[in-house]
Amino acid sequence: MKIPQTASRILFPLIILTLAPLTWMLILQIWDINPLLLPPPTDVLAAFERIAAELLQATGRTVTAAGCGLCLSVVIGTAVAFLFSQSSSIRAAFYPWAILLQTVPIIALAPIVIVLFERGFLSIVVISTILGLFPVITSTTTGLLQTDRGLHELFQLHSATRWQTLIKLQLPSSLPYLINGIRIAGGTCIVGAIVGEFFVGSSQRGLGALIDQKHGALKTDELYAVVLVSSALGATFFGVVTAAGELFLNRFFGMSLSTQPDSPMTN
Repeated sequence: MKIPQTASRILFPLIILTLAPLTWMLILQIWDINPLLLPPPTDVLAAFERIAAELLQATGRTVTAAGCGLCLSVVIGTAVAFLFSQSSSIRAAFYPWAILLQTVPIIALAPIVIVLFERGFLSIVVISTILGLFPVITSTTTGLLQTDRGLHELFQLHSATRWQTLIKLQLPSSLPYLINGIRIAGGTCIVGAIVGEFFVGSSQRGLGALIDQKHGALKTDELYAVVLVSSALGATFFGVVTAAGELFLNRFFGMSLSTQPDSPMTN
C-alpha cells in the first residue's frame, strides 16, 4: 500500500528519530566507548532535565539573534536580487562578491566582525545576517529571471515600466524561489548566531556560549544536550518557514514550494 506523501513526511523522520538512540546505544555496547567521549542517551536526557532552565534561556537569546539576522538577510538579499535581476552588467560585477559571502569561512570572518562592532548582540546579528544573505540572493534572483518570456513580451506590449513588470510579474512568480531561499537561510542564520555567540563569549548567554562553557568544563553529557537543542532549533526554523511558505503560497497565489531553482544567475 502506498503511503500518502504528507504522512511519509512525518512518518519517516519519526522512524529515524526512534532508531537514532537505539543505534547510539548499540555503538556504545559494541565499541565500549568512554562515556566522556560519547555519553549514553540516558545521561544526555538527564542533562536535559538538569540544565533545562539554562537551555531555555540560551535558546531564547539565540532565536532572537537568528531571527533578527534572518529578517535583515531577507530584506537586504531581496533588494540585492531586485538589482541583479534588472541588469546583467550588475550581476557580472557584483555576483562574485555575493559568492564571497559563502566561501569565506565564518570562523575567519567572525573575529573581524567582532572587532568592527565590538562584543555584543549586534556582532552576533551581523554574523547571522552575513550567513543568511547568499541563499536569499541566489534563490530570489533565479526566480526573478525565470519569468515566462511570453508574459514579459505582453507587459512590454502594454508599455509597462520596469517597476510595474518587477512588482506585478517577476515578484509574484519568484515567490516560491524566495521562500526556498528563506528556509535555507533560516538554518544558516542559526549557525551564524551560534558561531557569533561562541566568539563573543559569556557576555551573550546564547547556545554558542553555552557550548563553549560545557566544552571547557568537560561536561560532555550537557554539551551533547546543548548541541542537540541547537540542531533541533535549525530544523524547527526550516520547518516553520516551510509550513508558513506553503500556506501563504497556496492561499494567496495557488502556488507550491515544489518549484525549485534551476540555475542561479546564468541568464
